[in-house]
Amino acid sequence: MHLQIPRVGIGMDASITPLRHGGLSLVQTTDFFYPLVEDPYMMGKIACSNVLSDMYAMGVTDCDNMLMLLGISTKLTEKERDVVIPLMMRGFKDAATEAGTSVTGGQSVMNPWVTIGGVATTVCQPNEFILPDSAVMGDVLVLTKPLGTQVAVNAHQWLDQPERWNRIKLVVTEDDVKKAYARAMDSMARLNRTTARLMHKYNAHGATDVTGFGLLGHAQNLARNQKNEVSFVIHNLPVIAKMGAVAKACGNMFQLLQGNSAETSGGLLICLPREQAAAYCKDIEKTEGYQAWIIGIVEKGNRTARIIDKPRLIEVPAKEKDGELW
Repeated sequence: MHLQIPRVGIGMDASITPLRHGGLSLVQTTDFFYPLVEDPYMMGKIACSNVLSDMYAMGVTDCDNMLMLLGISTKLTEKERDVVIPLMMRGFKDAATEAGTSVTGGQSVMNPWVTIGGVATTVCQPNEFILPDSAVMGDVLVLTKPLGTQVAVNAHQWLDQPERWNRIKLVVTEDDVKKAYARAMDSMARLNRTTARLMHKYNAHGATDVTGFGLLGHAQNLARNQKNEVSFVIHNLPVIAKMGAVAKACGNMFQLLQGNSAETSGGLLICLPREQAAAYCKDIEKTEGYQAWIIGIVEKGNRTARIIDKPRLIEVPAKEKDGELW
């Protein structure tokens, strides 16, 4: 009996194409970015992590090959270019190495903007990926990285902009903002590889990564793709410490508590059987030293996602430890 291998196209995180050759599928994804942090090396790492994230959302843990896409700004002086671009490339390459893959090619162009991104490709057997379409009533939603990266990055830029800073200085100190920025960078540069591997161990029913469309945007997209008539309801929002207060002080600008704040290289949002979710979170903490949270439930519905009226804000980390990020 020949099993029909699924084909996944536009709409989910990676494309899955059945190959002409015996039972294998090609999994591919691409992404690119404008700089959002001041450190070119970290920017390279974040860009690479984000490219791979789409693959990890499909439960694929091994990437066969990466290409790098590089836009070199014509506005940089030669000296700036010679410092910034190699650092970005090294960050990208180091993250690829950490993921157990390598960058074997790509394309560079000169244009007005600095951009960095890439393509990730892998060839899989059907048991190596988890289609994002099998959530059932009673499942819970797990999130593997805190929200608030955009707020943290913006707040950090505002340290030099008095009129912006005045708006938030009542709720945060300069040190708070610097720490949140460091946490955001650390989180964005972290691979979702372990979280993807553990999806298999704990029988995940599908996942997506939380990036530019914010938590709610990606949750809605995942809900739309479900085979069963289910909906997602989110009750908890884990947020980088103090960034909830900053978002509130800025009125409607970020929409963090509404789930619309853009994230970059965020965590995976995973549908897990209720009885296995707590063990999944514990396992991540044990292997990686990072927290994951149960943030919502899967109930009967019409393939939509929503955040309840007054979601619980979880400060991450809950308490500060001297000299430690998390």
